[in-house]
Amino acid sequence: MYQAIAWIDGALRLLDQRQLPHETVYLDYYTPEEVATAIREMVVRGAPSIGITAAYGMALAAQRAPDAASLQVAAACLRAARPTAVNLFWAVDRMLVAAQPVLDDPAALPAALLAEAHVIAELERANNLAIGQHALPLVPEGAHFIHHCNTGPLATGEIGTALGVIWAAHQAGKRVHVYVDETRPRLQGARLTTWELQRMGIPHTLIVDGAAAHIMRTRQVDLCVVGCDRVAANGDTANKIGTYALALAAHVHGVPFYVVGPTTSIDMALPTGDDIAIEERAAEEVTQVGTCSITPEGVQVANIAFDVTPARYITAIITERGVVYPPFTKNLTGF
Repeated sequence: MYQAIAWIDGALRLLDQRQLPHETVYLDYYTPEEVATAIREMVVRGAPSIGITAAYGMALAAQRAPDAASLQVAAACLRAARPTAVNLFWAVDRMLVAAQPVLDDPAALPAALLAEAHVIAELERANNLAIGQHALPLVPEGAHFIHHCNTGPLATGEIGTALGVIWAAHQAGKRVHVYVDETRPRLQGARLTTWELQRMGIPHTLIVDGAAAHIMRTRQVDLCVVGCDRVAANGDTANKIGTYALALAAHVHGVPFYVVGPTTSIDMALPTGDDIAIEERAAEEVTQVGTCSITPEGVQVANIAFDVTPARYITAIITERGVVYPPFTKNLTGF
């Protein structure tokens, strides 16, 4: 048993995902600046979990300095931690709205924001459960999945989004099997998804990212499921780098490709995926595995953390409110 995010005795406790699967280490945070660093350095990751964490970061800000100016400073710090996942911005904005009625009452502000952070955490957990149920009719008996990155409890706060679809099908007795992309460069699939699937008792096989197309051509693959860090109004979806390539392979081989996530990941203010800010990260994530260098010294690196899958390659988007099919520009309206 593990809990990736917890509020304990006035502090935010996070399971350090950088240490998995070999060590289970929990770290405590007391300020919004510390929380922003944890998000940036990927102690916690996954769009819904980042949103929950940011909400608790705002609660810590109110606990330390219960005034409007301090909340705005904390909000700016948290928003700057990672630019792509819309859940972070949604959660911070929702916390600022929750603060409005009690801004003039320093005694009430910390409790109000902590209560709202708990609400956000419970909302994302409930979303996970609903997503899994909506997806069940899409999963055939004996289904073989391909799953990219990590979308389980570590990333979402409950059973998962894309991994929650797999979990729900497993719980329903559908005898599923999962091909797990390793997900370079940080190996979230190899390190985290396999760790979670082992604990869920779900059969799985780890593959390198470049093997996905070959697996689709030579073995049974019934569907691909991936998470989402931001979905534009037209359905274009930003997700972990390698998602676009997986979608292209699925399109060529006629394999359904499902984007899975809560409606908090949908950004109707952005018309297309071209408007999504794409994070680039440090070269060392590519040139090193752990502390071991794998490249010549001084090599030039483009460590692009996310890519955008055009809507035309997405079969459907599975949310807690139901399954959304193309045309997404029309059918995402209202989400």
